[in-house]
Amino acid sequence: MAALEPELYFVQCPAADGGHRMAYWSWGDVAASHVVVCTHGLSRQGRDFDTLARTLCARSSAPIRVVCPDVVGRGRSDWLKDPMGYQIPNYAADMLALLAELKPKTLDWVGTSMGGLIGMVLCGQLGLPLPVPVRRLVLNDVGPAIQWAVIERIGTYLGQTGRFATLEQAAAAMLAISAGFGPHTPQQWLDLSRHMVRPLADDAPSLTLHYDPAIAVPFRSITRESSIQGEARLWQLYDNIHARTLLLRGADSDTLSVATADAMAQRGPRAQVVQFAGVGHAPTLVAADQIDCVAQFLLG
Repeated sequence: MAALEPELYFVQCPAADGGHRMAYWSWGDVAASHVVVCTHGLSRQGRDFDTLARTLCARSSAPIRVVCPDVVGRGRSDWLKDPMGYQIPNYAADMLALLAELKPKTLDWVGTSMGGLIGMVLCGQLGLPLPVPVRRLVLNDVGPAIQWAVIERIGTYLGQTGRFATLEQAAAAMLAISAGFGPHTPQQWLDLSRHMVRPLADDAPSLTLHYDPAIAVPFRSITRESSIQGEARLWQLYDNIHARTLLLRGADSDTLSVATADAMAQRGPRAQVVQFAGVGHAPTLVAADQIDCVAQFLLG
């Protein structure tokens, strides 16, 4: 029987300003040689993967550990002194510190949106000090090319963490900007929302979203030109990937286009592409068909 709740750990991540702590949630056998790292999207946190992690631990025929970091600035992790540090290369460096602590002998990576971009860096950047190469890579509704309209849309709400009287009120506000996640039962959505808030440190008993609003600072500095340059670099990384790769796409996604998904199936690691009907950006890996797809890929 898989544990119902994960254990919380911290890893010290070096940086020029003295470093910071990154939190990570650990499921399964801490001594297992097979580690699956699940990394969340831009404004999310590691508890997004609770359902998937429980399932992987329950279904694996061998000892397995599922590790779900809170990327710095989110969840239980530290906030950075310099907001411009909230960028993919620095997140990848933090993950190297995490992997050095975990010391896996078999390593798989599941990355939703931003977490997938971090995975592409770790798999595609030559010469990184990984303890072992990534064996299997799951990219959840993300690729080297991201539509400019999506970047503009995210910029309209990122950093607005709000104030809410109740968890239910916060969940409703998040649902209003998360239609792309697809259909969920009220309980599923509440479970996804529960770890997305933190109490405000003032007299009024109220909640706000869990992340540092300053993660929006470098995001809003992106220009159309820098986006195009970044896309070219990401394709280079993607073409260097040797891990067996599964690409998940919400059939209604405005973030990962059909053309980009098709290209990812034809070049680099030649990803296996699976689409989910009635879902946009991004599949939450809560629905049974989504979980079954990822579990079969990682454990089959």
